[in-house]
Amino acid sequence: MKNIDSRSHVRGESIYVDDIPVREGTLYGAVFGAPHAHGRITALDTAKAANATNVFRVLTAADIPGENQIGGIIPDEPLLAADAFHFQGQPIAIVLAESEEAARAALSLIHLEFEPLPVITDPRQARAQGELIQPPRTFKLGDVDSAWTNCTHIFEGRAESGGQEHLYIEAQGAYAYLTEQGGLQIFSSTQGPTAVQRTTTRVLAIGMHQIEVDVTRLGGGFGGKEDQATPWAVMAGLGALCTRRPVKIVLHRLDDMRMTGKRHPYSSDFKIGLDGDFKILAYEVTFHQDAGAAADLSPAVMERTLFHCTNSYFVPNVRATAYSCRTHLPPNTAFRGFGGPQGMFVIEAAICKAAEALGVKPAQIQKRNLLEEGDAFPYGQTTSGCRALASWNQLERSQGTAELEAGIAAFNETNRFIKKGLAFQPICFGISFTKTHMNQASALVHIYTDGTVGISTGAVEMGQGVNTKMLQVAAELFSIEPSRIKMETTNTTRVANTSPTAASSSADLNGKALEKACHCLRDRLCHTAAGILGHGRADRIQLREEKVFDGDMETDLSWAKLVEGAYFQRVSLSQQAHYATPGLHFDTETEKGEPFAYHVYGTAALVAVVDVIRGTYHFETVRLVHDFGRSMNKTIDLGQVEGGLVQGIGWMTMEELLYNEEGRLLSNALSTYKVPDIYAVPEEIAVEFLETEGSPLALLKSKAVGEPPLMYGLGAYFALRDAIRAWRDTADLPLAAPMTPERVLMALHGPHPVKPVPEESPAIAAQE
Repeated sequence: MKNIDSRSHVRGESIYVDDIPVREGTLYGAVFGAPHAHGRITALDTAKAANATNVFRVLTAADIPGENQIGGIIPDEPLLAADAFHFQGQPIAIVLAESEEAARAALSLIHLEFEPLPVITDPRQARAQGELIQPPRTFKLGDVDSAWTNCTHIFEGRAESGGQEHLYIEAQGAYAYLTEQGGLQIFSSTQGPTAVQRTTTRVLAIGMHQIEVDVTRLGGGFGGKEDQATPWAVMAGLGALCTRRPVKIVLHRLDDMRMTGKRHPYSSDFKIGLDGDFKILAYEVTFHQDAGAAADLSPAVMERTLFHCTNSYFVPNVRATAYSCRTHLPPNTAFRGFGGPQGMFVIEAAICKAAEALGVKPAQIQKRNLLEEGDAFPYGQTTSGCRALASWNQLERSQGTAELEAGIAAFNETNRFIKKGLAFQPICFGISFTKTHMNQASALVHIYTDGTVGISTGAVEMGQGVNTKMLQVAAELFSIEPSRIKMETTNTTRVANTSPTAASSSADLNGKALEKACHCLRDRLCHTAAGILGHGRADRIQLREEKVFDGDMETDLSWAKLVEGAYFQRVSLSQQAHYATPGLHFDTETEKGEPFAYHVYGTAALVAVVDVIRGTYHFETVRLVHDFGRSMNKTIDLGQVEGGLVQGIGWMTMEELLYNEEGRLLSNALSTYKVPDIYAVPEEIAVEFLETEGSPLALLKSKAVGEPPLMYGLGAYFALRDAIRAWRDTADLPLAAPMTPERVLMALHGPHPVKPVPEESPAIAAQE
């Protein structure tokens, strides 16, 4: 089953928000953002902008008919700043004009006066000043305080991980217009259509039933359009309501980068204790999450950091505390992995520090502590169907990791100015929304009288192939050609109260709902066929390749004839179904429960090659074994693994997100913010499927594959570190990501303490 969008993507025929034909009278919006990171507004004059050529109107907070509030988890973020602003680029006014050019030109005519206020850009400073989004949370297991006395080795340190720009191909955008009887139609590039609908209701003071949000597809999301697509859609809706004309807002790339939040940077402290056999006995960690100026999804992201603080390892005594710190940067938000990678990086850094101090390879500690069946996580859930050790062992057997290690050692022995490094990266990632109520979805299926089928679900297609998987489910259950099936747009009128397409759960949730609907329709058709055939035994009816079989005997009934017959017998050919993942629960008072339907496991080996003179590097190979369950579409799943891996490598290496002390984004363009391109991709990516029975809570037992592969990219950092230490055995190299070429160069030649270097090998001497 090929990706159903491939042909239209390649031919440039796929429709995005900016491709929707505009209606007559459409106005174009441009957003005026705060020029400083923190200030109290003393005067705002929009008269000159409003009177500019081709400008129709300028909107401010005073024009909002409802509540000036778009905060979801915590109501702490206005749509348009009124009295004060809290980050550079925070929206203050909207210019609506006859053209985008006119709207953007008028922005310079808006006059803002403000009183500058202190700016905080460091989460530790925010915590020290009591600037927290919410009270801290702590996950505990065992008794950490008493466990330290049993530890032979104890290590402490700090780990820093940076932010990451989503850089979806399609920038944020929306198009809105009024419909009959006070309705509002919004086309939005959003992962959360219902979030747009719900927030628009609050701001415009009209019912959700009057607001229809429609999404055909996104040109990428990665979490950046889960909540942060909402304000632009609400602004378009506000413009349409205030002017009675259609309004289109599509951000310029530089505005998108400047005004939207990123992956959360974290600054963390850790303490890890091991026994004489390198078994981890105790682990304590404190996370400082840079939430930015408002909550957005930070509380939920922080929660998942705690859920994944021990990654693939069983640690009997854990205390993990997280602080969500309010700074004066754009509110940070969801990003593939949703806080999990940040938590996992810290324990990997702690293991790395311990291994370096003990003079062993991190892999010796990693493998020794992998989860086994029945082990407990700090949040109370125990492993079921654990594949942590199985994936590691299969990688060693099938991918020749012993030979890989030996080859690297031999290479480093004979090459002075080029060094290789190796890192193993196990992963364990829980699948479900951590808020139990969000684990629900609905689907609507229509079978038309000619035998074709229309399907609506709450899943948003954003390049991950979810529509293909949905279509595949219906094609298999009805046993019909995929060409008979059409995936409808994601629409809040056809499928209401949707959860966002996020948490790697959309295929499972929406696919399970679709399965239920298709099963109902198939059973109904089988009863109809049994009646037509004259025996009433529906259990004997089978649908195979668009034909109807009575037991093993082919009948004269085709799929199309059966559908037509059902219609003439007044049998319903439509079905709605709802699915809620069973067994999930979590108590935030005790911080214990069973929040995940299942876990995804895997192990990767990454080889980095470093030019020790220049500080440049590339990745020679990534070999990994991934737990797909029983993959229903290996082509799509393989693409997700490769894409996630490279995105994770980018976060750990070249993607350096920089703000100055005044809260101004310095990496504000594609000339200053680097993402992996084809030249940055590892020379070899060898993905092996760890075939298992899968999970009954996964769609067709095919495990979720959106977010888990990104975590393999963590190994890129440690592979580079291993290569650096092959050249210079630094004793105190900071555990800070991303490992940019500048940081590599400083590590190779900078002022870090250095251990004695072994004498040069005869091979290197001969080479010189």
